[in-house]
Amino acid sequence: MHAQAFAPLIDAHIHFDQYTPDEQREMLLSFPSQQVEAVIAVSMNLASAKTNLELAKQHPRNIYPAFGFHPEQELPSVAEMDLFFQWIEKHMGQATAIGEVGLPYYNRQEAEQAGQRFDQSGYIELLERFIQLAKKHNKPLVLHAVYDDADIVCDLLEQYQFRRAHFHWFKGSRQTVRRMADNGYFISFTPDILYEEEIRELARQYPSEQVMAETDGPWPFEGPFQGRMTHPAMTRQVIQAWSEITGMGTERAARLFYQNTKRFYGLT
Repeated sequence: MHAQAFAPLIDAHIHFDQYTPDEQREMLLSFPSQQVEAVIAVSMNLASAKTNLELAKQHPRNIYPAFGFHPEQELPSVAEMDLFFQWIEKHMGQATAIGEVGLPYYNRQEAEQAGQRFDQSGYIELLERFIQLAKKHNKPLVLHAVYDDADIVCDLLEQYQFRRAHFHWFKGSRQTVRRMADNGYFISFTPDILYEEEIRELARQYPSEQVMAETDGPWPFEGPFQGRMTHPAMTRQVIQAWSEITGMGTERAARLFYQNTKRFYGLT
């Protein structure tokens, strides 16, 4: 499949601020030839959000910023979080979404395997606050919530009757997958759809109107991507793999992913 036959690509979840300035420059210069139209640049914390906002101002047609706190890190103080929420409110007009937010599944697993107790109640409270913020401003919510944690997040989303949820790089039970699909939540596939059976099985199950492609860059991938810098253009192979798994033609799949992502994030 030649790139020219494809609809434009949108990377639905990337940590653009985590690349070096040189990598960012080279990547942006390569977008036209790679048919990459835009990226959703998610944030880790306040400093990350400020960087993504600046990048978005410099490249308004390519970078769309999301402001949030990644849960796989130590919780900030209440005062620090209050400052962050004030900053988000001040810049809400420039926010495409709220994210990345969620629950610390991997840190919790690591602690429990080491025999340590892990209290995630503070993370749940913070996530609830982000859900309230997203609902107040009707902004899409970008979620880090896998396996058991996804059910806690679904409970909160249902409690607040909030449906504009995007579970990135999702893994979970069939029951949770059905619940998320029925609620209208979106998910996105990373390049590991080419070699991870768990992700390929998810592609067979999830409604095609609620899927997007992402890289979670600069996170590195295996298989055919081994040793390569993660680039938004890799979403092309994600879509090709999804089309082979589902039996949908590649060009039609590319248009579908493009339209889904624009619709979910309200991109004009």
